[in-house]
Amino acid sequence: MSRVYSIEFDGVAVSAAVDFFEVVPAANKPFVVHAIYLSQSSDVGDAAEEILRVRLISGHTTTGSGGAAATPRPLDVVDAAAGATAATNNTTIASVGTAINLHSDTFNIRTGWVYIPTPETRPRISVTDSRLVIRLMAAPADALTMSGTIYIEEL
Repeated sequence: MSRVYSIEFDGVAVSAAVDFFEVVPAANKPFVVHAIYLSQSSDVGDAAEEILRVRLISGHTTTGSGGAAATPRPLDVVDAAAGATAATNNTTIASVGTAINLHSDTFNIRTGWVYIPTPETRPRISVTDSRLVIRLMAAPADALTMSGTIYIEEL
């Protein structure tokens, strides 16, 4: 069986459009996305409710910046380190190349976002796709304290 990894961030202030996750596959190690979770913990009342747009995009050739490097962690402690590299919460979004929108969605900040595609609809990203980004398409109305996790499987 292939190796499954989690990439996460916790308690990050988000006040602009960001790439929540940017994952770059290693050569000869494509990956599939098993699940993505996004949530926030700062705006909990009805008056603070808003709907955010999120999108999965492949094809950018230039990395984003302004976020943090993230280490994909194996779910099985005896597995080797991931070949993929990752970053979280890049405030300068990935660009250049031919962007391919793979999935667009919205979510209510009070309930969070859970993306668990069926096996047939899991995005598969290879080095020819350059990278996968999970992007917040527009700034929230006010800063949110957000957390998130993506689960990938290297093939």
